[in-house]
Amino acid sequence: MAHGAETPGEPVLIALSAPARRSIVDDLVRVPTTGDSAPILDADAPDADIADFLAAIVHTDTGFIARTSSGTRALAIVAATAAALCGEDIRTALSTPDTAFLNALKPPAVEALRTVLLAIETEHPDEVTHALAPLARNGERRGERG
Repeated sequence: MAHGAETPGEPVLIALSAPARRSIVDDLVRVPTTGDSAPILDADAPDADIADFLAAIVHTDTGFIARTSSGTRALAIVAATAAALCGEDIRTALSTPDTAFLNALKPPAVEALRTVLLAIETEHPDEVTHALAPLARNGERRGERG
């Protein structure tokens, strides 16, 4: 130790805990609302149109709201949004959503996804929520990606 340097103090113990992890689907599904300024995506549009929309929207700071009556299509939109953010094939994600990939996303990737996909609006919230149930526990799974 250099002359005049202070002696190290005793170590200080602090309790650290992992921050609560938000699920991809927490508060994602809602009934249609008015007055939101975010762009609205017709999630039942052709895949090519959705892929073009997602490829562009992930490079903005606005986010978007998807509207659909189909739970299957809602899952496809979540997968396609993640694919767009990760540089993966958006059309493949639309046609064959990879729930294992989505459940393995790390917290920063989940936050990025939810910053882009603000909500899924539907007249059938129970059906859509049920279709998204495989993603409800993504924060509890191991083998995270992102």
